[in-house]
Amino acid sequence: MLAEHDEAYIRSVLGRDLTSLEADAFENLWSEHCSYRSTKKFLRTLPSTGEDVIIGPGDDAAIVKFSDDTVLAIAMESHNHPSYINPYSGAATGVGGIVRDVISMGAQPVGIQAPWYFGNIADEKTKWLIRNATAGAADYSNTINVPALSGYQMFDESFSGNPLINVVCFGVMRPNRFMFGKAFKPGWKLILFGAETGRDGLGGEAFASSDISKDAGDEGVANTCVEGHLEIEANLIAATLEMFERKTILACRDLGAAGLGGASSEMCADVGARVFADAVPLGDTGMSVTEIMLSESQERMLAEIHPDKVAEAEEICARYGLSCAVIGETTGSDRYVVEFGGEVVCDLPIKLLAGGAPEKEFPEKPYSGERPFARPEGSLRELVLAVLSHPDLADNSMHAAQFNSQAQGRTYTVTPFYSVLELEGMGLSLACGCNARHTYLNPYAGAANTVLELASHIVSVGGMPLCALDNLNFGSPEKPEVMWQISETVKGMGDMCRTLQIPIVGGNVSLYNESEACGTSIKPAPAVAMFGKGDLIGWEWPDAGDSIAVVGETKAELGGSVLDAATGCGGAAPEVGSVAALPVIRDLVEKAQVSGSMAITRGGLLYALVNLAAQAKVTITGDAVTKLFSETYGRFLVTFSDEHFLKESGLSYEVIGKITEDGKLTIQTDEEEVVLTQQDLFTAGSTITRACRAR
Repeated sequence: MLAEHDEAYIRSVLGRDLTSLEADAFENLWSEHCSYRSTKKFLRTLPSTGEDVIIGPGDDAAIVKFSDDTVLAIAMESHNHPSYINPYSGAATGVGGIVRDVISMGAQPVGIQAPWYFGNIADEKTKWLIRNATAGAADYSNTINVPALSGYQMFDESFSGNPLINVVCFGVMRPNRFMFGKAFKPGWKLILFGAETGRDGLGGEAFASSDISKDAGDEGVANTCVEGHLEIEANLIAATLEMFERKTILACRDLGAAGLGGASSEMCADVGARVFADAVPLGDTGMSVTEIMLSESQERMLAEIHPDKVAEAEEICARYGLSCAVIGETTGSDRYVVEFGGEVVCDLPIKLLAGGAPEKEFPEKPYSGERPFARPEGSLRELVLAVLSHPDLADNSMHAAQFNSQAQGRTYTVTPFYSVLELEGMGLSLACGCNARHTYLNPYAGAANTVLELASHIVSVGGMPLCALDNLNFGSPEKPEVMWQISETVKGMGDMCRTLQIPIVGGNVSLYNESEACGTSIKPAPAVAMFGKGDLIGWEWPDAGDSIAVVGETKAELGGSVLDAATGCGGAAPEVGSVAALPVIRDLVEKAQVSGSMAITRGGLLYALVNLAAQAKVTITGDAVTKLFSETYGRFLVTFSDEHFLKESGLSYEVIGKITEDGKLTIQTDEEEVVLTQQDLFTAGSTITRACRAR
């Protein structure tokens, strides 16, 4: 229901009462999920421009130059609430929606990423969510032949009642050949094409702007979830891109948030629109005008088209088995009018409906979440195995294998940390995620380090960061502590992006991620997706005899670490990491002066060793717990055969061992020697597989 204060404000502007459709349209378009009314003031502070940015925030997808011949269309969204109610459909339609955002710009989708956050892996509900969300996303992406690449996984109790299903999609196209999501020409037609419109998804935006209720799963809530139609999406991609190539349509927009009402009012905000709701192709009988206008049925697109091109669009859509109908026109006015049953049922100032929501101000309240460090009980070997067995670090191949990461033939490298695609003989590198535990303990530093971590992954494979997207996932902004998290997070993210000269070109905000039933509010998760460009450099194991070194200073920063998650040891959260090593590491990798490079992030040095130097003998002097498990940012693990280049680099580093061929990772410390066989590593890393296979 439209908030009383909003309704009173709108009535004062209009000087009259609202029709039923108008009230429902404002409820949806002024919702937090659509309007960002609590966060706009923060988002405006983020750097969003750069020499390679062609279209920044505000359209369905951003457009960024990759080369003189290719530009990228990139977008990021969340489908959090629906994925808790129906994880298969929620994840599937999350993929479908973000893919349509990319094709609406005229780009061919070439990859997706998925940073996901779940609750306790031991809970049956969590296992069910993982299995079904994975199946839904895999079925959808495989059917439309878009490769799924490196993602990010985190397991924490705070996500038990509200998992986060974030999805990134990116596509490619020629420069100066893209569409916009804004209509330009008065007197042109609006066509709706794709699937027919049904009752599914009604109230989805209002649902996404509230906490998940105790009744989640009941019929009323389940009706806000939508079903995807995989085969229709594949045909919709082909039809949209054909109309784009033939210049059949001028502007295009995906129907997602608030359905046709949201897409048509936002698309036509500068030219006005008249919508004929009776003309919408329906999949259900007896639908009301509110249901028609606000349905979030999937696989639908809205386009601006010259009247003389309508027949051509209808022919293309018919060939692909898609519905297509003229459902309105641009008017050259400042009004948004909807007709139904021979009556005008909506007549509003279009910019009041689309973008006119007054911003909300909520108080902020800082807090301190850090606890003093206490050395966890157990031998060093026990701590090592506890960390490597944590699901955050576990092998996820059981689920990753369901996705076709090689679709379209561009995939060059896929690792748990980054992926590389081949474009024009160059490498498009990408990484995503964020550490919500660090951001909870120190929102400013946690967000800054999220950017730093992803940039570190990009440079570790020789890439130069081009741009980033964000998906800001938080609890209720009405809680002062959460509002402070949001404020500090955006500051930290913006400051690090400015330091590294990485523009944030788009993204999404998802609030009210909490569950009354579970008594949980998520830890702040400002997920970021970063894209880089460099030479085509893949993953190779270093040679036996190569030396191993840690680059950068390791501090006692164990708060929010995987060790903390596994043992409850507490400790200080990482401060904002140093960026000094990044350009030097990139140069060393690009010139092949190191044989291997990896950013030291989650799991600390230990996890980096397992992934870069699983057969090695290393010596750790001093405080082994800090050196192995600290998650200080801005550090790298490198391997090399000739130390000359490292000495000349000016980097601060410590040589700790050599690559071996004995099938073991041997860690010698002052207190004990830890020997990890390949079976030890396999068993420790199989946590997710063992949990999700158990019945």
